[in-house]
Amino acid sequence: MAKQFSNEPDARRYTLRDGDSLLATVDYSSNGSAISFTRAFTSPDHRGKGLAAEIVEYAVDDVETTSELRIVPMCWYVGEWFDKHPERASLLTR
Repeated sequence: MAKQFSNEPDARRYTLRDGDSLLATVDYSSNGSAISFTRAFTSPDHRGKGLAAEIVEYAVDDVETTSELRIVPMCWYVGEWFDKHPERASLLTR
């Protein structure tokens, strides 16, 4: 599997692909000083492989390194990801 991560700002999502196959996404909306991660999705045939965690980590890393935005975890999965990574809590806002 040749994983390719990217931010697609026009579609307001982060993606994880293998060639032309879309494996997982994190949808977002931005409003000034915050970015809300609204949905994490993994294609059904690729679930259970940790891909959602990988795309969330990529999205969090991208926000941290390319902006001053704070993250609002609107999606339950993203909220759980932050629960498992308390060292990243400084990136959160309400």
